[in-house]
Amino acid sequence: MKKKFKIHFKIKSKHTLAIMTFLCVGLIAAVFASGISTAPLRNLAGYVVIPFENSVNEIGKGLTKIKDSFRSKEDLMEENEQLRQQIASLTEQNNALVLDQSDLEDLRAMYELDQEYDEYPKVAAEIISKDPGNWYDIFVINKGSKDGIQKDMNVIADRGLVGIVTEVGNHWATVRSIIDDSSNVSGQAVSTSDTCVVQGDLELIDEGKLRFSQMYDENDEIQEGERIVTSNISDKYVAGLFIGYVSDVEMDSNNLTKTGTIVSPVDFAHLKDVLVITTLKEGKEDGNEE
Repeated sequence: MKKKFKIHFKIKSKHTLAIMTFLCVGLIAAVFASGISTAPLRNLAGYVVIPFENSVNEIGKGLTKIKDSFRSKEDLMEENEQLRQQIASLTEQNNALVLDQSDLEDLRAMYELDQEYDEYPKVAAEIISKDPGNWYDIFVINKGSKDGIQKDMNVIADRGLVGIVTEVGNHWATVRSIIDDSSNVSGQAVSTSDTCVVQGDLELIDEGKLRFSQMYDENDEIQEGERIVTSNISDKYVAGLFIGYVSDVEMDSNNLTKTGTIVSPVDFAHLKDVLVITTLKEGKEDGNEE
C-alpha cells in the first residue's frame, strides 16, 4: 500500500504584497504593450480623477465670479460717477440755454416795444432795486443823467406804460409806476377820445388792475375791452402810450361820469428791463399828474 504525500506552500504576507504589486505592474505593462483596450483604466480615472478635477474647476469658477463681481461693482461705481458728472454738466448747459432763451425773448420783446413806439427816442435800462413788497411800484434803474435821463421822462415795458422818472442821479434814476397809490395819469379812450383819470390802487393790482374815474361818455359807448392810452392833454406823459383795457365800467351817482377798472398789460410783479422815453412832454406845465 502506497502512502500519499501532500505538499503545503506557506507564503509570508510581505511576499504576497510584493507579488501582487509585481503582478499589477506587469498587467498594466502588458496591457499597454499588447494594445488591449484601456477603457477600464479610463473608467477608473473617470471615477477618481475627473470628479476631483471638476471640483477644482468649480472652485476656480467661483473665485473668478467673486473677482468679477468686485470688478463689476467698481466699474459700476465709476460709471455712476461719470453719469452723475455728465448729468450735472448737461443740467448746467440746459440752465444756461434756458437763461439764453429767456434773455433772447426779453430782447425780442424790448425790440418789438421799441418798434411800436418808434416815434420816440429811448434808452434801455435794467431795474437794480425796488421798494419792499411784491410789486414794482417804486424802483431804481441803472441809467441816469450821464445817459440822458431826466426827471418826468416816461417809462414803458411789456407793451404798456410803466411810470415816470421822479429822481435822477449820474448813473441811476428812481421811477414811480402807475400802480402806486399816489399816481395819476390823464388817459383817453381810443374809440371815442373821451378822457379819464387813471389812478394807482395797490389793492386792485393783485388782480392786475388800475382804477379810472371822471370818464365823460355822453353816448354811452365805453364798453368792456376799450383801449385806454395816455391823452394828448396830459401834463407829463407823451400821447398814445398804452395803459390797458377797460375791464368793467359803471355810471357814477351824478349820472354824468363813469368809473371803472383797467387791466394793464404790464406784469408789475416781475419787471426786469424797461425803456425810458428820452423826450419830455412838449410845453409841459405843472398839473395834477404825478
